[in-house]
Amino acid sequence: MNPATILRTLALLAIAAAAARGVSAQAPVPAKPAAAASSSVEAFHAARADKAPLLAITRAGSRLVAVGDWGVVVLSDDQGKTWRQAKSVATRFMLTSVAFVDDRHGFAVGHGGTVLATSDGGENWTRNHDAGADVVLLSVWFGSAEHGIAVGAFGFAMATHDGGRTWKSFAPGEGDDRDRHLNAVFAGHTGALFIAAEAGTVFRSTDGGDTWTTLRLPYDGSLWGGMALRDGSLLVWGMRGHVLRSADLGKSWTDVPTGTDKSWTDGLQLPDGTIVLVGLSGAVATSRDEARSFRTTILPERQTFAAIEAGPSGQYVVAGLNGIATQPLVAP
Repeated sequence: MNPATILRTLALLAIAAAAARGVSAQAPVPAKPAAAASSSVEAFHAARADKAPLLAITRAGSRLVAVGDWGVVVLSDDQGKTWRQAKSVATRFMLTSVAFVDDRHGFAVGHGGTVLATSDGGENWTRNHDAGADVVLLSVWFGSAEHGIAVGAFGFAMATHDGGRTWKSFAPGEGDDRDRHLNAVFAGHTGALFIAAEAGTVFRSTDGGDTWTTLRLPYDGSLWGGMALRDGSLLVWGMRGHVLRSADLGKSWTDVPTGTDKSWTDGLQLPDGTIVLVGLSGAVATSRDEARSFRTTILPERQTFAAIEAGPSGQYVVAGLNGIATQPLVAP
């Protein structure tokens, strides 16, 4: 399995070793979780849930919501200063991604084809859909209360146009691209949709996900995520320090040096325009010129970061192997 899938679907302790061995391309999906971690039980309740392995973080209005292993969901209403575990989460499967359409309604996805939904800002989560016990979902996106997409390992993808009441599977790729691991789905400012995948592949849709075009990037490794920048350009990132930028909706790409071979897992653009990427072994990269250049710092704790979200002014919130914490922004 490639390290991106390891990060999002296996114990995070295995990531650095896998990356060091150069594991890439295709490999088997992990075995189904044991019955104790099945979808039929509530999430594990931890004394310090904010220290549990967490893989994704987002905002539900002003609230921060993070999800991770054993169905753990944690919430913060004070910009990440304190955290509490959600009251009820209807799974013990690992949750890998979370998205909200407003301050109350959201979706989380993960192992075992799990799709959860909340209508109270993340306090309680119920089963929304089961995509299949062998399905590993890695990313979920919602553009409106009705339209959402979830993607995962071995080319699995599905969409809803009725707020999660029904989901229909689709294949963004053809031929050899049909089974690519689909690591992250995100939207551009023009309404185009993108899926970052393995083998230097990005899929693009300009019609709301009805049809998809395969884009080839000048880097053939796994791409773990992406986002649209406020100047309209696109950014994708992935293994071995690679970050690629496009100013023409993915027609052409520039590989932007980051000064490290540490793999990038997530990124965001802060309100002041600063771009921050986080990754393995404590890697943090910042840019103030719309990702035309980066300054990378390796934090001394060398923790593995899986996700990032904006925090209080001058700070950001990171989630990963050691749970969730607030970090000061180092000026690039």
